[in-house]
Amino acid sequence: MMRRLLAVAAAAAIGLALPGVASADDNPVHDYPILSFGCLNPQTPDNLGTTVDETITSGGIQRDYLIHVPTSYRPFHPMPVVMAFHGRKGDGSDIAAFSGIDSLDAIAVYPVGAKGEADQRAWESAPYAAVGVDDVKFVSDLLDHLQGTLCVDPNRIFATGKSNGAGFVALLACQLPLRIAAFGTIAGAYYPGTTTGCDTSPPAPIVDFHGTADPTIAYDGDVSHGVPTPPLMVWAQGKADHNHCTATPEQTNIGTDVIEFAWTGCAQHENVTHYRILGAGHTWPGELVDSGPGSATQTIKATQVIWNFFTAHPLLLHLTH
Repeated sequence: MMRRLLAVAAAAAIGLALPGVASADDNPVHDYPILSFGCLNPQTPDNLGTTVDETITSGGIQRDYLIHVPTSYRPFHPMPVVMAFHGRKGDGSDIAAFSGIDSLDAIAVYPVGAKGEADQRAWESAPYAAVGVDDVKFVSDLLDHLQGTLCVDPNRIFATGKSNGAGFVALLACQLPLRIAAFGTIAGAYYPGTTTGCDTSPPAPIVDFHGTADPTIAYDGDVSHGVPTPPLMVWAQGKADHNHCTATPEQTNIGTDVIEFAWTGCAQHENVTHYRILGAGHTWPGELVDSGPGSATQTIKATQVIWNFFTAHPLLLHLTH
């Protein structure tokens, strides 16, 4: 509750900034809710129900993203946004294909990382990411643009990702927790850079998935690209401690290959949930097409689990009683 009150107070203090008045490069990073002036636009976007390539300028460079506005979109009716961040070497179309996020009743946005080491696309926080590229500002600029052109619900902006994209989502949970309502991470590459700003950031709800046989980012921790990655239960417990949750999680077996660890009683209702996928690889649970090396469970569908978690954690609570 306090995170949401802080967001309201911050927004009120700055008068709920108008997105799109200045160029993206002139805008600061906005870690607070912004009014969606796109809700005043009576025009229905072209290409409803299809995924199209778009660009904005952020940090002085052209940045790419894919966007899918569902056929259920209507002018003047605020709609959720789900941003999905691809892994290293991806381009957005891959996570769109294996996740099925386009099927959600939300505006699906697939930002594209800048080219870093070995000319491969990646996200800030990884040791192989492009030097000097501010991806947090890119996300803030992109949200400003989307809210200036489409009818976006500022209370229901969410972020998910896989691998390096999941690591970046963990960074966003520390950098933009008052702008993005909830976070979902799959097969996360939690390099040390993903913790920047976490010590002083407010709690943020997060749901995480990881396979115990992941050959890329070891479940029990390892060294990847010359830097350490933590054991997943240590990482999840750290998030739960940060959110002042119960000391130990509730454990539930789902089928024969999934164990849910749910920390409850968290400050401000900012829950933390981790799914241990027994024997699974570097993959998206419930994948629609191949999502990475190793097996993928179909016992649970990460996209639906994430969506359920997101809808339970809007940024601002609407009290009806």
